Amino acid sequence: MVRTLGSIWVLFAGLVLGLIAGVSTAHADLERNFAGSVQLDYLAVVTETEARDRGYDASTVELSLKLAIDHGSGISSQIKLCYACHGLEFGMAFFDMRFADELNIRVGRFTPAFGEFPLRHDPANHRTSDKPLAYDMGRMLRIDEWNLGVLPAPWVDNGIEINGSRFFGDSQIDYAVYAIGGPRQGGDPRQSRSSDGVSDFSFFSSATPFYVDNNSRPSLGGRLGATLAFGDISSVSLGISGMGGHYDHRNELAFAVVGADLVLRLSRILIRAEYLVRRTEIGLGDNPAATFAPDVNGDFNEYFDKHGFDFEIEQPIGKLDLIARFDGLRRAGPVPLSSRLAPDSSINRYTFAASYRLRAGLRLKTSVEYYDFNNVRNNNYPAGGGLIDFKDEIALHFGVAGPF
Repeated sequence: MVRTLGSIWVLFAGLVLGLIAGVSTAHADLERNFAGSVQLDYLAVVTETEARDRGYDASTVELSLKLAIDHGSGISSQIKLCYACHGLEFGMAFFDMRFADELNIRVGRFTPAFGEFPLRHDPANHRTSDKPLAYDMGRMLRIDEWNLGVLPAPWVDNGIEINGSRFFGDSQIDYAVYAIGGPRQGGDPRQSRSSDGVSDFSFFSSATPFYVDNNSRPSLGGRLGATLAFGDISSVSLGISGMGGHYDHRNELAFAVVGADLVLRLSRILIRAEYLVRRTEIGLGDNPAATFAPDVNGDFNEYFDKHGFDFEIEQPIGKLDLIARFDGLRRAGPVPLSSRLAPDSSINRYTFAASYRLRAGLRLKTSVEYYDFNNVRNNNYPAGGGLIDFKDEIALHFGVAGPF
């Protein structure tokens, strides 16, 4: 029944975009572009006979359908439908009002500017089958224990963004500032619930098609980036990003995310590095020991820190791209007593991947990943709290991706 409803939703979404495209053809002064991308990926965890408790193994599909319309006079609009692990979602639905290269106003539902990877999050635009752990949205192992990455990509939200670029020959400076609904705790966003016991964002609630801000207060953020060209095909890009606000229903629990990214292009070699850290306030309540385990020092801090990093090198050789990636996550701070994580836990992942261009934009992707899980034991952890060190895992990806 669920699969049938999902198929109906996908069919309905395609019909909606087709209808919009068809209606827009009646206006000869509009320029339209209908595009999409799809990736079919198979994840096999070779160290387990059954890995469904580790995450979404076996085959998954990531599908996006996008319609862009140029209305003239500096006004354009885009709408995008996505279908993946989270089900059907609107990934875009916004208007752009461009007054100059340095000033563009975006209003609607969009991915706010944060970090480098979200700029190429579409599976047809990056060479690995899955995303870096810091931006993971469902393909990592131990997804439930870690509650995804630091800031899953694409982070899609409602709001307004002001952005622009200033060009200096072949170099440029980019900026963006925005106000969005922001992440939220689980539950009905129209009902005010207690913050006691709240331990993190509910990413699935944020992706639910009931797109309502749960605390009537926007989250604020921005990004500043610069690209410096040296030579005809070499450049370096630097960026810093930040986002903050409150995520609980009562507007009491704060969060802040900051990140820095670097992209170095040396002829055909690409080197990328990115680091994110999020500090998230938690609802300890009057008796924190009844709900949470203390940190490694035996303290009940009112927040935890979640770090994520990614370093990768991409080397094209004809139709073949080779990728080596080292990425990871670390979470430090009090954890719920029900959590299988320790108060200081980390993942290091080592990936070797290859992407082969079969024809036009169609690519065959494959990779092998080694997950190194580390839970730092804590003598103050309550007995029976489930403190374990997860077994290390090896995962294989096989997939096909391309635009259309």
